[in-house]
Amino acid sequence: MHPDDFDFELPDALIARQPATARTASRLLQIAADGTQTDQHFSDIPGLLSPGDLLVLNDTRVIPARLFGRKASGGKAELLIERVDGARHAWAQVRASKSPKAGGVVDIVDASNTVHARATVAGREGRFFSLDFDTDVAAVLDACGHMPLPPYIDRADTAADRERYQTVYARQPGAVAAPTAGLHFDDALFATLDAQGVQRAFVTLHVAAGTFQPLDDAALEAGELHAEWLEVSDAVCDAVAATRERGGRVIAVGTTSLRALETAAAGGRLAAFRGDTRLFIRPGYQFRAVDGLITNFHLPKSSLMMLVAALAGRDRILAAYVHAVRKQYRFFSYGDAMLIWPSEPPA
Repeated sequence: MHPDDFDFELPDALIARQPATARTASRLLQIAADGTQTDQHFSDIPGLLSPGDLLVLNDTRVIPARLFGRKASGGKAELLIERVDGARHAWAQVRASKSPKAGGVVDIVDASNTVHARATVAGREGRFFSLDFDTDVAAVLDACGHMPLPPYIDRADTAADRERYQTVYARQPGAVAAPTAGLHFDDALFATLDAQGVQRAFVTLHVAAGTFQPLDDAALEAGELHAEWLEVSDAVCDAVAATRERGGRVIAVGTTSLRALETAAAGGRLAAFRGDTRLFIRPGYQFRAVDGLITNFHLPKSSLMMLVAALAGRDRILAAYVHAVRKQYRFFSYGDAMLIWPSEPPA
């Protein structure tokens, strides 16, 4: 199995570089268990769910993780914070004409080119640099940070992205990319679902920058992906158990919610979990926790294409993507959504 097996042709014009006019205004492609494709709108979601179903959402909050600065030599540097793990320490990718060495310094600047902080390189592990800041990292991000829009949204971030590249229920800061399936929900839609008897539970998974990295041979051979921190609480486990008991369905909102649940169920049954996951879901994987998935359209040859193919079958997913291109759906983070019902029930 190779990433090339999960490739598809995508016209550049179908990459959504701006969000829809309203969160629920996106389109929705439903894929039934038998592979039937139905063109709908995201506002149709209440009619596709039933009383007693459970939506599991990721309440991570995107931090303004992109910082700009300059090295002691005067050269420009761009930092993408991967993880903040102390008041004055973070791990980051650093883009510069020449990578800084241990002891190297980057002055962090704001929009007016005023220096707000200094980051010193303490070391490096792979593509990530260990950075010691001379002040609180959260304060630096608040003052100087930019929203870390994905590389395929090839424009500068704007003030509007601070709100739209964030779910309405985001509350746990730590992600450097949005759990994009959740971007389609607004408070009015949740009110409709509440009145219908569709319930909600929240996990936390801090989406890491590795989600945009191409798959390499090492990941394929090891069967592991980049690490992402998550938490699945006892309350979530109880909500899933109660849903199963009443005959409802568990629908993950986004691949991150699905990855969190499946990590917590790796021992054979769903149990509370807190820590890093490297779970790589690809065809042949036996799902244990979810009955359905709401997700956006994913990058060709990516681990997320493999994940949805594991859920619904490679041929059906590739056929759905061909259909979506023909029908001119909008792709990726600010694009349209899919509702996938798996070909087999969870174990």
